[in-house]
Amino acid sequence: MSLFSPSGKMPELSVNEVEQKLKEKEPFLFLDCREVSEHEVANIEGATLLPMQEISSRVAEIESWREKLVIVFCHHGRRSLKVADWLHKNGFSDVYSMKGGIDCWSTEIDNAVPRY
Repeated sequence: MSLFSPSGKMPELSVNEVEQKLKEKEPFLFLDCREVSEHEVANIEGATLLPMQEISSRVAEIESWREKLVIVFCHHGRRSLKVADWLHKNGFSDVYSMKGGIDCWSTEIDNAVPRY
């Protein structure tokens, strides 16, 4: 089995729910699991870039969020589901994937974020 195989239905938040948390300044780790090249094309202010393929080797960098809210996003929401599942399996207790990814964010929240 792959390190990043979802073991079940991971909880997701809509882009509207995430936007509301940002507006209310709710503390959470907003984790962008896309590649550096994707992040250079389009990104969401305040997000932390940690590419999916580097999560297992760099998990110590986000250790302080183990028992706090973590919201993961990618391009369309597939990789973020896998990363959220992996984080959950590795002891992160409050992890969600942002449904639709940055593409949905671009169309529903901020059309200044480029689509690709």
